Amino acid sequence: MDWTVYILRCADGTLYTGISNRLEQRLAAHTAGTGAKYTRGRGPFELIYCEQHASRATASQREHAIKGLKREQKLALSETKWDRP
Repeated sequence: MDWTVYILRCADGTLYTGISNRLEQRLAAHTAGTGAKYTRGRGPFELIYCEQHASRATASQREHAIKGLKREQKLALSETKWDRP
C-alpha cells in the first residue's frame, strides 16, 4: 500500500505536513474537523503538494525532513512538479 506525504495550506495561511495511506479520506477528515488537532478550525484547506512512498517508514522520514524545512522551502517544493490526486 502506498503512503502519501502531503502539505496543506490552511485558510489562515499556515502550512501543515502529514502522511496517510488513504489521502482522500484523510483530507475529508481534516475538512470535517476530525483530522489532526492542528488543522481543526483552520479550514478550508488547499492541497499544495504530495508525493508517494512505498512504505510508512520512508514516508515518515520524508515527513520529518519536510517539517524541518523553512516555510519558503516548503512553498518552493509545492511549486515543483507533483502528481495531483
